[in-house]
Amino acid sequence: MRILVTGATGFVGACLCRRLLGMGHELHLFVRQTANSWRIADIAPRMVLHDVDLRDAQAVERSVAAIRPERIFHLATYGGFSFQKEVAAIHAVNFLGTVNLLQACEKVGFEQFIHTGSSSEYGIKAEPMKESDLLEPLGDYAVSKAAATLFCRSEALLKGLPIVTLRVFSPYGPWDDPQRLIPYVIAALLKKNSPALANPAAVRDYIFIDDVIDAYLAVMAAPLRGGEIYNIGSGRQTGIGEIVQRIVSAIDNGVQPQWGTEPPRRPEPAVWVADAGKMRAQFNWQAGTSLDEGLQKTIRWMAEHLANYIN
Repeated sequence: MRILVTGATGFVGACLCRRLLGMGHELHLFVRQTANSWRIADIAPRMVLHDVDLRDAQAVERSVAAIRPERIFHLATYGGFSFQKEVAAIHAVNFLGTVNLLQACEKVGFEQFIHTGSSSEYGIKAEPMKESDLLEPLGDYAVSKAAATLFCRSEALLKGLPIVTLRVFSPYGPWDDPQRLIPYVIAALLKKNSPALANPAAVRDYIFIDDVIDAYLAVMAAPLRGGEIYNIGSGRQTGIGEIVQRIVSAIDNGVQPQWGTEPPRRPEPAVWVADAGKMRAQFNWQAGTSLDEGLQKTIRWMAEHLANYIN
């Protein structure tokens, strides 16, 4: 099967590519020359890389017309890190980039278009987040992601197209970004450095990367109801303090974190967890990796790839 993947140099995108290659698919990637491609360096020769910026509508249209992908996995994003602050770039990549890509794909036709959303689209809620909840995004990144999801839904419903959105919560595991909490803490402890942290009370719905990729593949293998949105989360909320303590206990080398040494980046909600019942009902999918099992796998992998994680 001929598949186009955007955002393939990112954490989830790179892991998805590895699984798709293992299944024997023909992969085409949109990768900008400035992208850090360390996650796919070893598998790049087995794929076709196209130097395309999603903000360039004409370049996107030319490349899509040449590839004619049967399925599209759209994971490219910008603004998810605190240092990515350019407002115009956030909206141009996340919203206009999605518009450019989807319109180009519509011109050639496709079997599936799987768009990647974000739990940040919901905003702050008092209960587990459901796909039917009112969107109350806070900040440019969240707003741009919500806009992209709504555009995909609108196109699917108006034109009868097989387009869905997967709202991914907090993935972790091998190949995770060095700046994310879990790899940062693991790398620091493995190097016997004390990680500097902010707020142990903050909560997240952490989901192991293998479970996330299983969700993408479950959706890929089934007929799609165009316009649908699905939460990809574990359905379990965990405090950051507990996450860190589990990592400290697993590594057990005497090093302890320093809480309160980093300023909080934003107000933290008391609830941040997915209701993933819709994915379970429609695709018989649910996260099957326990937090301890996922952390142990991540620690073992990072111990073998520590050179990629410099504190």
